[in-house]
Amino acid sequence: MDMSDSQRIEAPRDVVWAALNDIEVLKACIPGCESIERVGENELEAKVTLKIGPVKASFGGRVTFSNIDPPNGYTISGEGQGGVAGHARGGADVRLEADGEATILHYDVKAEVGGKIAQLGSRLIDSTAKKLAGEFFETFAQVVAPSEAEPEDGEAPKGKWWKFGRA
Repeated sequence: MDMSDSQRIEAPRDVVWAALNDIEVLKACIPGCESIERVGENELEAKVTLKIGPVKASFGGRVTFSNIDPPNGYTISGEGQGGVAGHARGGADVRLEADGEATILHYDVKAEVGGKIAQLGSRLIDSTAKKLAGEFFETFAQVVAPSEAEPEDGEAPKGKWWKFGRA
């Protein structure tokens, strides 16, 4: 599976870069993420539970960052095991482009899956991957650059995560 897209985020490039490297932000934004922790300078371990068609599986895996060029981008590569459901392996090139006070995040993903999930067919896997990427970026944009909507009664005001903590 190959996927490329761009997302405009209403925050400066250095802020987006910091958020992309903050494991708490990533945990909040990755669909189905149960845990994520730093295990090395450029390595993370994560556990994610996903439903792909009729198959629900928990994947445990390791992600490595390379070609790190702050605040311009990096390459992510990883592999995850989902037990009898199968496995996934892939990577992404992430590039940040300043656009005035905003940032355009470009990504190119290459991934392959095997096992039971691969038997579901590429159309279902591709559409699920696009949906999950959309969920990640929608949540990421809200965490990094939340709207200035008035909070409801009893809620703490939402602010920029890097200034006040995540909402």
